[in-house]
Amino acid sequence: MANTQGPQGHHDPAGSTQMFRAFVDEAPQGRQAASTGGGPRIGLIVGIVVAVAVVAAVAWLALR
Repeated sequence: MANTQGPQGHHDPAGSTQMFRAFVDEAPQGRQAASTGGGPRIGLIVGIVVAVAVVAAVAWLALR
């Protein structure tokens, strides 16, 4: 990890390339762990369905 050379041989003083690669390597594990829970996703879907139902009810009452 002491190598701070970018792909074209340019010096990367902040080491951001290494940090990005570490993030990319860890991202699939994080997504997999988040998708197995299902709690927040179900809440989002229910919230959208409720919002659509409210908008439909208001539109129905307005056009009556």
